[in-house]
Amino acid sequence: MNFKKLGSTELKVSTICLGTMTWGEQNSEKDGFDQMDYALDKGVNFFDTAELYSIPPKKNTYGKTEEIIGNWFVKRKNREKVILASKISGPGLNWIRGGGNQYNKKNLNLALNESLKRLKTDYIDLYQLHWPERKTNFFGRLGYQHKDDKEWNNFGDVLNSLNDIIKSGKVRYIGLSNETAWGLSKFLEISKRKNLPKMMSVQNPYNLLNRTYEVGLAEISIREESGLLAYSPLAFGYLSGKYRKNKLPEGSRIKLFKDFTRYKNENGQKAIEEYYKIAKKHGINFAQMSLKFCEIQPFITSVIIGATTMEQLKTNIESVNVKLSDYTINEINEIQKKYPNPCP
Repeated sequence: MNFKKLGSTELKVSTICLGTMTWGEQNSEKDGFDQMDYALDKGVNFFDTAELYSIPPKKNTYGKTEEIIGNWFVKRKNREKVILASKISGPGLNWIRGGGNQYNKKNLNLALNESLKRLKTDYIDLYQLHWPERKTNFFGRLGYQHKDDKEWNNFGDVLNSLNDIIKSGKVRYIGLSNETAWGLSKFLEISKRKNLPKMMSVQNPYNLLNRTYEVGLAEISIREESGLLAYSPLAFGYLSGKYRKNKLPEGSRIKLFKDFTRYKNENGQKAIEEYYKIAKKHGINFAQMSLKFCEIQPFITSVIIGATTMEQLKTNIESVNVKLSDYTINEINEIQKKYPNPCP
């Protein structure tokens, strides 16, 4: 396994992070236990979850994934072996604390304390804001339309509340998710100016079909030591090749959840075929090539994998041992030029 520092902390996290969002929906508790056992044995020391999970978000599965992880901690008695990341949900879901803005002191503490109960632990290593409260572009939204609303919580107030939480010992470090270059920059600026905790990471999408992080955020991640935790590195599984030629495997996410259309457009499908041909030509497993390309980026701290079968999990973790030649990387970059970010 490979390791990198989490931001400017001394924590060394595996460059493969175990994603958990299917546990409690597509996967059972036993599946989750098996995945955590295997991943930890293979050197994966970094797990990511959220109060919102499992996915797709529903009231009756809210918090299920954290409960599974908590039960595993109790049974295995190995909490100290895992660097655990979780997230507080942003606004928009009325069954989560009324659906309004979430990052005030009251809701931050409510959410955290409930997560700690479900996770059966007294601390979280990395606590992340799942998505911005303000009106901005995330979850694939394009065409920014400015809305000068003042309703969202002031960044300084959020950092002050998080500072109190860190001082309490319930959280070690903080991070962002689905954030923009402006949002990350403002948080970092205020942290420096007011001597408040720093955002150590940004959890945003990044894969061969969506390299938009490179445009504005990659430089900040490197210069400020606030690296990317790349989610959706296989683009819902499209970059494993399992949906090629209109296949819809039984039990797959796209078969089960028809609303997941982010990677279905024409140019995306063309790009997938081109990337698949590169992997086949060089005798590399397509999923492993896709993951390795993410892992080697200098602005990425860790690549968050998600698996619904043990076979998928083993393949994904083994990607750390794949080598991509400069020639292969150049070929990949040529496809990006031909079909630039077809599925942002």
